[in-house]
Amino acid sequence: MKIKATTLAAMLAAGLTAGIAAQPALAQDSGSPEIAPNGTSFRGIRVEGNFGGDRFRSQGDHNDKFGYGGTVGFDGTLGERIVIGAEGSFWKPGKGNENCNGLPDGNSICHKGFEEWGAAVRAGFLATPQLLVFAKGGYVNGEQRRRIDGPTGDTLVYDHYRADGYQVGGGVEYTLTQGRLPVYVNAQYVYSDYHGHTSRQRLMGGVGIRFK
Repeated sequence: MKIKATTLAAMLAAGLTAGIAAQPALAQDSGSPEIAPNGTSFRGIRVEGNFGGDRFRSQGDHNDKFGYGGTVGFDGTLGERIVIGAEGSFWKPGKGNENCNGLPDGNSICHKGFEEWGAAVRAGFLATPQLLVFAKGGYVNGEQRRRIDGPTGDTLVYDHYRADGYQVGGGVEYTLTQGRLPVYVNAQYVYSDYHGHTSRQRLMGGVGIRFK
């Protein structure tokens, strides 16, 4: 797959922006530009920082590390309870997350996952005007490295590449403050599956702001 995550994110955002703009619930009047008619601030452009646990899995094994990243997205409301939007994300597990295993022939194989770029569509249900329960799915592209070493430590195979895949996940998001720049927090789980039989799990929190 040759589509870049940034390109896909722009396409998703453009399509959703056009569809959401036609909804009456999003109409902003001069008297209350910060809050939608249903009392929620879950609309507009958002920027957030993310942090949490990264689990990279390969060769039937896994390793856990601390990771961090960021997300840029756009949300709109459909009716009174539905929120839908698009987002682009970046994630990095420090200097990389690696699994190493011995092979029957005496060699060893190490598979390492680095940063991940993603683009996803997100949809959620407003349990209250401040609390959103959401699910998401989309595309990911991650940097990876595969290395096979001989019994004496000499490198037999070295392959550094980018792997395409998909992501699915979900979580909850809560608005802490209203106004022109609402502040929110969230907690979410995201699973990424790459070609080549590798995967990543992220259990992370986020803090962000919305721009009206």
